[in-house]
Amino acid sequence: MMLRIFSLAVLFVSQISLADETCMSPYMAKIVGQEDFVYVWTLGVEGIGDEQDKLVTIAVNPNDQNYGEVVASLSVGGRNEAHHSGFTDDRRYLWASGLDTNRIFIFDVHTDPAKPRLHKTIDDFVEKTGGVVGPHTSYALPGRMMLTGLSNNKDHGGVTALAEYTNEGDYIATYWMPKDGDLQGAVKSGKYADGYGYDLRALPRRNIMVTSSFTGWNNYMMNLGEMMASPEAMAQFGNTVVIWDLHTRKPKKILDVPGAPLEIRCAWGANNNYCFTTTALTSEIWLIYEEDNDWHAKKVADIGDVSKIPLPVDISITSDDNLLWVDTWNDGLARLFDISDPFKPVELMNESIGEQINMISQSWDGKRVYFTSSLLANWDKTQSTGKDLQYFKIYDFDGKRLEHKLTVDFIEQQLGYPHQMRFGAYSLYGLRRPMSARFASNQ
Repeated sequence: MMLRIFSLAVLFVSQISLADETCMSPYMAKIVGQEDFVYVWTLGVEGIGDEQDKLVTIAVNPNDQNYGEVVASLSVGGRNEAHHSGFTDDRRYLWASGLDTNRIFIFDVHTDPAKPRLHKTIDDFVEKTGGVVGPHTSYALPGRMMLTGLSNNKDHGGVTALAEYTNEGDYIATYWMPKDGDLQGAVKSGKYADGYGYDLRALPRRNIMVTSSFTGWNNYMMNLGEMMASPEAMAQFGNTVVIWDLHTRKPKKILDVPGAPLEIRCAWGANNNYCFTTTALTSEIWLIYEEDNDWHAKKVADIGDVSKIPLPVDISITSDDNLLWVDTWNDGLARLFDISDPFKPVELMNESIGEQINMISQSWDGKRVYFTSSLLANWDKTQSTGKDLQYFKIYDFDGKRLEHKLTVDFIEQQLGYPHQMRFGAYSLYGLRRPMSARFASNQ
């Protein structure tokens, strides 16, 4: 089934992995008002600008005289396959990593939120973790950062681990994903125990962490067309979600979620003990939920027409747990689902954002939605049919429709390919916005 779906995708692509204010760690301070900046972790691309990965800072407060403009761009040297990033719990530092080189860049975003600076670089991730490759999600725990890996240095396949660090960047421990032959005490509830990893979220009130699964370095660094044409490569995708004990860091249960479950987004309500994920290969929404003091996984909806290969990537749950945004990379659509009944999601709308789409970030109040386009350097489309190809976009949202406000064309501005977004604000650090920014609208 997977091979057939991706074979169709090859035909489609020839004609032509991942969060936001409502999806942050519950241990983090949140921006409940207007954000001032969006930090975009950006892939360096050969032939575009300085060709280096960089952190791009865009002013997004409508009262700022630089609204919608790039106000800072900090290159880190080389191309590392820039992908995901995450704040420490105090939100003073932003960790951003490279899936290829395994380098982790820690940016100081509190000294001057308008102009982040590189604070520290971790160059020994593989050595320290005992062979983990592809640092992906950087997730805030109290005084700690928990990182998910995508691969390993033995065979560069999908078997991988979690890695725990202090906020200062000191290594603490590695926790390998449970797999057949090494379940580590976890209960295997179905067919799969693959040891793969991707995203991570925590529900402290239920003392659990939830991890999903993707694929290894051999695949994510391969040309998309070549990978799709290889039956061997297409067999190397994850099919599991793992429930972990948050306090002991030990895996408890392995759930079957076939088709490469990617981003995990958990509900906020005190009694809403569930999370959502979507499967990249089979275009489905899955619910990970607690019932009778046990955890289960269930497919609850399809995403678009599977035969047209929508390829869901990033998702975002609203702060009231009623709506779920789902970006589908291949068709460039942002889809909105009613999840007021989490077992019966209903698609309410979809809108074309660009030639392709990846990440979505929304404000805590739900009034502003941001999109970026890049997935992976060797997977991104290179030809446009007339729609924007590599972009950062701002939309207002009134609960029913998106209203486009502005676009930053990353190719035109010679910045590279924009991937994940994080929000910044002066108010987080007790700072006042500069007078020139605060009263720009009156000038």
